[in-house]
Amino acid sequence: MKILLASSEVYPFSKTGGLADMVGALGVALAEAGHEARIVTPLYRGIREKFPALRKVDWNFDLPFGAEFFSGQLWELDFAPRLKIYFIEQPEFFDRAGIYFEKNISYADNPERYLFFSKCVVHLARYLPWQADLVHGHDWQTGLVPALILQAKRAGWGNAPRTCLTIHNLAYQGVFPKEIFPLTNLDPDFFTPTGAEFFGFINFLKAGIAFADIVTTVSPRYAREITTEEFGCGLDGFLRTHAAKLTGILNGVDYAEWNTEKNSRLFRSYSATRPGGKSFNKQELQRLLALPVAEKIPLFGTISRLAEQKGVDIQLAALEEMLQADIQFCQLGSGSPEFEHGYRELARRHPSKVAVRFGYDETLAHRIEAGCDFFLMPSRFEPCGLNQMYSLRYGTIPIVRATGGLDDSVVDFSESQKKANGIKFFEYSSRALAKAIRKAMAIYQTPALLKEFRKNGMQADFSWKSTVKQYLKAYRK
Repeated sequence: MKILLASSEVYPFSKTGGLADMVGALGVALAEAGHEARIVTPLYRGIREKFPALRKVDWNFDLPFGAEFFSGQLWELDFAPRLKIYFIEQPEFFDRAGIYFEKNISYADNPERYLFFSKCVVHLARYLPWQADLVHGHDWQTGLVPALILQAKRAGWGNAPRTCLTIHNLAYQGVFPKEIFPLTNLDPDFFTPTGAEFFGFINFLKAGIAFADIVTTVSPRYAREITTEEFGCGLDGFLRTHAAKLTGILNGVDYAEWNTEKNSRLFRSYSATRPGGKSFNKQELQRLLALPVAEKIPLFGTISRLAEQKGVDIQLAALEEMLQADIQFCQLGSGSPEFEHGYRELARRHPSKVAVRFGYDETLAHRIEAGCDFFLMPSRFEPCGLNQMYSLRYGTIPIVRATGGLDDSVVDFSESQKKANGIKFFEYSSRALAKAIRKAMAIYQTPALLKEFRKNGMQADFSWKSTVKQYLKAYRK
């Protein structure tokens, strides 16, 4: 098959979260499975400098944008065998300090930016000599691609590709004033309650759900959850209407990137059969974070956007209680100023127990995964989550709330004593999380049980080889 993937971010070129990891890894996995994959993404500031092998293509975009026309340029990079990356250059839209926002404020023209990107995706799909069988868009930023392809099909595009849309997080839908709709140049019948219209606004993601041939989410449980009022973010009824084309596929992990044996970011390599290096990584992480080097004290960590979705409120409250015990905690991430202040205060009051780092640091992320004993993911909801799967491979026991992909990927002792690799809790409360942390401390004080949990986690397989088979099955459908 020939598959064109479209995403607003792709690792290692741009990244704000798991979306970038997933799309980059899916492209590689499709190519390794013998298919022809190409990825299209915006050319953000700094990419050309970091990847000097980029080539400018003799290709100009000059696309209708309401009554005007917007232009852009095309760049390309041979990234892996059978995998090419296309970059859309439009300096006015994409040459900026951030991807979606600066100083926690979203760019006001985000709808125009990603509408232009979507039009470029469709233009490439239609006019490239390499003709895609399927265009696979990701999240609201590419939500209008299926509608734009359908409109072109109406206008005479006889061999138009089929379309797939993946919802990575239903909470982000791309809802904007209806004045954006004329810029799409779509026929008026696309802007209806059964299409892109949403209570008088235009909803990019809803349009994708309406007009894509298939819709996927990033875990089986999340596919079920979003059809309920609790997790449907106002689209649960609409998703139930389209349930026949909705399927959940758990994300895979790029073990070439996330591994403990051939990883220059770690202080020392280790594995399920040679676990000794993990304690060395813990000691070096403690030194790096200026925490007391103490093997007997359990070290808890988290790497996360500091947003309500991630359970930061209950985590801060649970840590207030649990830091009275003999534990350590480290955090990497950024987000809500209120939550950042909460972690700063925690570190100020417990300097020998708490270390916090704001922003994102890929090397430190690997070192936290390798050096911690337990990884906290108390999410209110979690479409898939990747850090719990990274943690398992790194022998770091995940503590998760049983929701979405967290429930699909972690095995609690109550579910299987033989296969247990993590700790689950159900109620969304600091009390329930504190109880789970106490369970973790009990496991840590039982070396044989700790060893078993770690071994089970490190042997769990979430590789893309099995995941890509499920995507290919969905594509064939």
